[in-house]
Amino acid sequence: MAKKNHSNEADYVVVGSGSSGAAIAGRLAESGASVIVLEAGKTDNKFLTKKPGMIGPMHSVPQIKALNDWGYYSVPQKHILDRKMPVPRGKVVGGSSSVNGMVYVRGNRANFDSWAAEGNAGWDADSVNAAYKRMEDFEDGENAFRGAGGPIKITRNKIPQEGSLQFLQATADATGCQILDDYNGESQEGVSRMQQNAADGLRYSASRGYIHHLAPPSLELQSEVLVTKVIIENGRATGVEVTDTGKKSGGGTRTIRAGKEVILAAGFVGSAQILMLSGVGHAQHLKDQGISVHADLPVGDNLHDHMFHALTFQATSSTNKGTAPYFAKGTMKEILRPGSTFMANSVFEVLAFLKTSQAASSGNVPDLQLHLLPWSYVSPNQDEPIRHDVDPHPALTVLTTLIYPKSRGTLRLASADPTATPLIDFNYLADPADLDLLTEGSELVREIFSGTAFKGSIKTELHPGKAVRGQDLRDAILNRATSVYHGVGTCRMGIDELAVVDPQLRVRGIEGLRVCDASIMPSITGGNTNAPAIMIGEMGAQLVLNGK
Repeated sequence: MAKKNHSNEADYVVVGSGSSGAAIAGRLAESGASVIVLEAGKTDNKFLTKKPGMIGPMHSVPQIKALNDWGYYSVPQKHILDRKMPVPRGKVVGGSSSVNGMVYVRGNRANFDSWAAEGNAGWDADSVNAAYKRMEDFEDGENAFRGAGGPIKITRNKIPQEGSLQFLQATADATGCQILDDYNGESQEGVSRMQQNAADGLRYSASRGYIHHLAPPSLELQSEVLVTKVIIENGRATGVEVTDTGKKSGGGTRTIRAGKEVILAAGFVGSAQILMLSGVGHAQHLKDQGISVHADLPVGDNLHDHMFHALTFQATSSTNKGTAPYFAKGTMKEILRPGSTFMANSVFEVLAFLKTSQAASSGNVPDLQLHLLPWSYVSPNQDEPIRHDVDPHPALTVLTTLIYPKSRGTLRLASADPTATPLIDFNYLADPADLDLLTEGSELVREIFSGTAFKGSIKTELHPGKAVRGQDLRDAILNRATSVYHGVGTCRMGIDELAVVDPQLRVRGIEGLRVCDASIMPSITGGNTNAPAIMIGEMGAQLVLNGK
């Protein structure tokens, strides 16, 4: 039984209200087309998802995390001690853009030129720059590389920690890199204050920008709706089958018809899973699950992700404490004076993009990203679904991040049940070069923290501990390295037989069906993937509206 006032037909049916889905849906509806956006999660209109600083408890307290998360875990990762890794994915309006760290990074311009060089015409750096400019409302205003007046507000933290500013100088001193004003401009290499999609004490998720604020009248958002398959008739996608999961819905099923196109924007897990459930994927795998095959395509291949290794230093130049009382006090102050506390910002404050000894093999662009977090951090990892306590001392943590992994994994169905978690296998650190880079980056972080710019504020290395070096450090990383939650690539864009979608994001062999999210990335971007995912939504809307 359909929910009251829910439509069952539109020009475009968009599956997923996250980074890409909100963007493409908002722009299509803005053009006057009728659009239904389907979201399995609940509303994002709550303090937890609106207040930037809630990112901490949202990921560290399982009971809070469960309110907005799918609860996915990977299969055991054989190259990192058979660990089952958490795979957080936003199950809420706005998708993962409503639960992420709001670190705004476009990626390196060379990333997009490499996509174009592989045959993906129209995805070069200059072309995607135009899409980025459309989506941005950057606090510094418009220039050749940045946009103003768009749906997503981009700011810098107005109250950075002293230790964060010290890290800026210490990184420049240790590496000789530039202190950049804008790493999202012409050049990425250097160290810089972090940009965040947050402003005025509010998270600027894709849903806030493109659904709530843009609010085109022909857009209909339907939440608590689980898409179980795409309906494919005579080689064409004509709609989707859904189950209404809300308490008042009665769990009824229905069909929603798309007059023009079905657009999957459910992320690297959801889009690949729905394609396979619909009969699009590796033919033998689908047959093994009892699913009729509509198109034999390499869905679920090319899975890859960013990883980081955290180093934490006790620092008197940071005042933040990762304790429940400290967060509670900050929350109360923020409620009374919105925008005035650490709760009004992302937990991260500085980014660096640097070259390692492997940079030449990654296109001679920065291949190491450092996230500066002026907080203590969990050690050794957050694999178990429990509340993890952190060291109570004020601290600075650096997430030493591998941004061009050479390892590749897969995503497959566990069964034909649409509610079953798929088999997510990142194959982390399968290529030894990935561990080499994390080790080299960790030693570089130690060099940075030995610098004079900290003025004696660094008291000790809390985790993993300064005695953990050489082979011991490499061994420790196997237990400590963690995902940055940037999975991509499972519906690869391209012009060869390894592609799932073409450069217009159309699923090969199926009419009226596109995929528009980070799953289409042929290779991952250099830096956090939320901004590129929103850009993909903007690009997708232009492709549809231009009739491509």
